[in-house]
Amino acid sequence: MQEESAEKNFVNKHLITILIWVLVIGVVFALAWWQGYVLRIRNYWDGTMEELRKCAWPTWDELKGSTVVVSITILLLGLFCAGVDFLFAHLVRWISIT
Repeated sequence: MQEESAEKNFVNKHLITILIWVLVIGVVFALAWWQGYVLRIRNYWDGTMEELRKCAWPTWDELKGSTVVVSITILLLGLFCAGVDFLFAHLVRWISIT
């Protein structure tokens, strides 16, 4: 009961601010509609959906296989970078000692 009262108090306190924001958003939307931006966004969305329907999506087995290949490649690249870093660190340390 007290939560409802708190919500009503919030709305009553901020009613003018809420109405101003609703008006601003409505005007921006009406201006975008009048300028044709809403239609352009809709056409872009429809075109995107049409192109996605043309895509050949991988099967579950293909997806699992590709995931394994990518994971192994990342692991190997990480090991290579760590190895090169280790070698350069020792080379710099050896050069700085002598």
